[in-house]
Amino acid sequence: MSAKTVMSQSSSSNQLPINAVQRIRAILYSHIAPAEILRRLKINTAQVRKELKSEILDLISDENMVLTHSQKKLIVQRVLDDVLGFGPIEPLLKDRSINEIMINGPYMIFIERNGRLERTDQTFEDVEHLMNVIDKIIAPLGRRVDESSPMVDGRLPDGSRVNVIIPPVALSGPTLTIRRFRSTMFTFEDLVDNGTIPKPMIDYIPETIKQRRNILVTGGTGSGKTTLLNAISSLISPNERIVTIEDAAELRFTQPHVVSLESRPANIEGHGRVNIRELVINALRMRPDRIVIGEVRGGETLDMLQAMNTGHDGSLTTAHANSPHEALSRLETMALMSGLELPVTAVRQQIAGGFDYIMHMRRNSDGSRCLSEVVRVTGVEGSEIKLECIHRSEGNDVSRY
Repeated sequence: MSAKTVMSQSSSSNQLPINAVQRIRAILYSHIAPAEILRRLKINTAQVRKELKSEILDLISDENMVLTHSQKKLIVQRVLDDVLGFGPIEPLLKDRSINEIMINGPYMIFIERNGRLERTDQTFEDVEHLMNVIDKIIAPLGRRVDESSPMVDGRLPDGSRVNVIIPPVALSGPTLTIRRFRSTMFTFEDLVDNGTIPKPMIDYIPETIKQRRNILVTGGTGSGKTTLLNAISSLISPNERIVTIEDAAELRFTQPHVVSLESRPANIEGHGRVNIRELVINALRMRPDRIVIGEVRGGETLDMLQAMNTGHDGSLTTAHANSPHEALSRLETMALMSGLELPVTAVRQQIAGGFDYIMHMRRNSDGSRCLSEVVRVTGVEGSEIKLECIHRSEGNDVSRY
């Protein structure tokens, strides 16, 4: 690792001797095997951390490193982050103001905070260091990433979503993206208070939930679709049985009768995959009062539409789209991905009969989000699905989350 890299990891006053962290970490692992550390962690995390800190300080002393007190403290912290956590991104994971962490190779780490991207001073030592952290993240999930399988999705113990893609597919080096998970989700009242939900909709939206309307939440990436879905789901009566279906569990419900289902990728041998479509079909056999799907992306759209058209009212889901009108086209395309050769007119009838409302989220130029449009699906006229605008916001609405 170059001196320049070390400088990027700390202020000049705390600059560490080159390879100091790697050297102490390697000696520590020669004394205590990583597997043994993991075993001890399961028994008493606080005690293990205390013992390792003492061991690291002894190793620094044994190696006759001439360091200031702040440098010793920095080495201890970084070695502990590597051994017990996820290395350089451990401090970022502890910062609750960060929404997303984006790692483009070992030397470029970006974050999103308050809707804006920032480059951090954190770096990995090299590609091997980054790959070790990636393996540490996905190994407990029973997944692997290598040249034959260069992409993988997963989640951290706190529920944060993880995507990994490595060379030869990722040309800039191993790329890791972490979508942070909020331990406490925004409630409907929170979104009203911060202006995300406009005043004209404060009474209207709860009424649509009470009347068991089927709702599609749309928007671009990072526009707040899941946040709004979770908030309006909180309005569902506690007396109803809710079945949720997600690729990575993010929704959080306070109602007592909730069954959460999560898709599963194939294992290392290529077996055991359970997709969203299979879960939707299974959910229909579980006597749900409401079905809430985190996001529709493919053929499961048709199964969901059929459920909505056969008495499963009050269902909710999200889809990526730049506008409510574009969402209709996307729904058509995704429904046709089911493999059934249906005429487009039949699909449009299913969409118009299935969804009652489309609520569109927008991400503003200042990074804030707002519910920019609410439309009612009124039916099919001729060959076109007709929408009635209930609410539309213009410009940057005041919202902060």
